[in-house]
Amino acid sequence: MDTTYFGKKFGVMVFKDSICGVILYKQYVKQETNKLYLKGIEEITRRGIKIQAIICDGRKGLLQLFEGIAVQMCHFHQVAIVRRYLTKKPKMQASKELWEHVLILTKTDKESFEGGLAAWYSKWESFLNERKKDPLGKNRYVHKRLRSAYRSLKTNLPWLYTWYDNMDLKIPNTTNAIDGHFADLKNKLRNHNGLSETRKKKLIEEFLKA
Repeated sequence: MDTTYFGKKFGVMVFKDSICGVILYKQYVKQETNKLYLKGIEEITRRGIKIQAIICDGRKGLLQLFEGIAVQMCHFHQVAIVRRYLTKKPKMQASKELWEHVLILTKTDKESFEGGLAAWYSKWESFLNERKKDPLGKNRYVHKRLRSAYRSLKTNLPWLYTWYDNMDLKIPNTTNAIDGHFADLKNKLRNHNGLSETRKKKLIEEFLKA
């Protein structure tokens, strides 16, 4: 499940079956919220569809929201989060090593990734915890962006390898199945610039057929 926008306050939230490729449910949104994701899951369940697992991004509070359902965080969303903090070409050695480790997320197993992350932290713990006084005399962390990148990985770790812990369910490790839909849809809308919101919705309805 994921959401894409066609303007600041016009988006569509989509729930897609990764097995058969069918759009199970969609809703137009002004803002992406956890409450709306929960509403979508509840509606799909109400229709008698059993949800074995959910693949989603790592927005705050979303991963913990669905009791009794296996939840997988999209690997590409996690990589994107770290990239925003470190950039694609970090300069500090600690940042370079963490970025290199993150890039193997989609290609390695749970034990290797968790072990590598623990080894990185053991090596750079002191560096990560360096502080200095700001002009007001308060002690501040020196490497805030690096700390944030590591913290995002550590926080999301329980949901990064749900696919690995539940191989019988054949859970995708990314939301690519929806992202591809979104890319195609945006290309079509781009070819029809100037459409009103009503006409955009008609085009989206036809494209998604949900």
